[in-house]
Order: sequence, then structure tokens, then C-alpha cells
Amino acid sequence: MSAMRVMGLLCALLASSAASAAGTTGDSARGQPLTTLCAACHGPNGNSLVPIFPKLAGQGERYLNEQLLDIRENRRVVPEMAGTLAELSDQDLLDIAAWYAEQTPAPTEAAAVLAQRGQDLYRSGDPALGVPACSGCHAPGGAGTALAGFPQLRGQHAPYLIKRLTAFRQEGDAAAIMHDIAGRLSDDDIAALATHIQALR
Repeated sequence: MSAMRVMGLLCALLASSAASAAGTTGDSARGQPLTTLCAACHGPNGNSLVPIFPKLAGQGERYLNEQLLDIRENRRVVPEMAGTLAELSDQDLLDIAAWYAEQTPAPTEAAAVLAQRGQDLYRSGDPALGVPACSGCHAPGGAGTALAGFPQLRGQHAPYLIKRLTAFRQEGDAAAIMHDIAGRLSDDDIAALATHIQALR
């Protein structure tokens, strides 16, 4: 079975099983004051102004909560956030994720000419490389699949996307699916994808 087919089936399985997962939800009203420690990098409403820091506004609650837990437990290493979450409880992280999920993401200006390569990779993948279409998990418009925990990508800063996709290549990253996909992409492919995704609305 091809790598693309395996990844496609895995995405579908995760999406279908997510519906039956009884996850605890956060309290956005309680989460808002907890985000004051996040605002310096991610902006007061989750729309960061510095491209190397990701936008959190409108991101899926489940995905955000999983990432916050991974960072707090050092399963995902983010040097800029070292110790920031150490004193926060599981419920605190759920509440923070809930608040950011309710915010509206601001559009990001893209390069004047979108890379056709990035659009092709996002929409159709590259069978020759064994790379599936990004849209299969992250939706055609980049809205993500919140229930399955696949993150929103649309409008995200290109420099952050390049940084994150490059990091996925390294051993030990928590997302095994993305580790395999990123390992098949060249630096030029990653830059093209980031340029296209940044322009999605």
C-alpha cells in the first residue's frame, strides 16, 4: 500500500474516531485573563504581529489544548515558552484553548505572486514524492478539522510555517504523520507551501 494511501486512511480514521471521543471543553471566559502571559508574542487577541510566532486566533480548541499540553510536558520543545506553562493546570490550558478558539483570525498579506508549486502541493499533493494533499486533513480552504484535531492553517505567517515544517523533519517530533510528510519535501517545496497557505482566507 502506498504511503499516500496509508496517510489518507489514517487521517480519515482519526477524523471518524474523534467524533466518539468525549473530550472536556474549556471555559473561554476564565481563559481570557490567563492569556495575558501569551499576548507579548501572540498578540492580545491571538493575532501575532511577529511572523515567527504563530497566530492562535480561531485555532481548533482540541488542537491548541494538545499542543499546550505537549509543550508543558516537554514533549514538544519550544525554547521561547520554556517554563511559561509550568504552573498552569490541565483546566487552565483547556480554558486558554477555548478562548483562542473563539477569536477571529486576521488575514495575513501574502507574496505578490503565489507559488504555483505551493498551490499544487496543498490541493493535490505530489504522488511522485509520496506526499498527500494538505487539504485532505486541513480542508481545502485551510480551516482545519477541529473535531479531529487537525489545525487551521489559513492566513498563518509564512516564516512560522517554514519554521514548523522544517522542525517536523527532526526526529522526536510529536506528530508522526507530519514528520514523514515534511521529510519528503525540499526546502523550496516548504517555502512554496508556506507562501500559498499564508494567502488562504
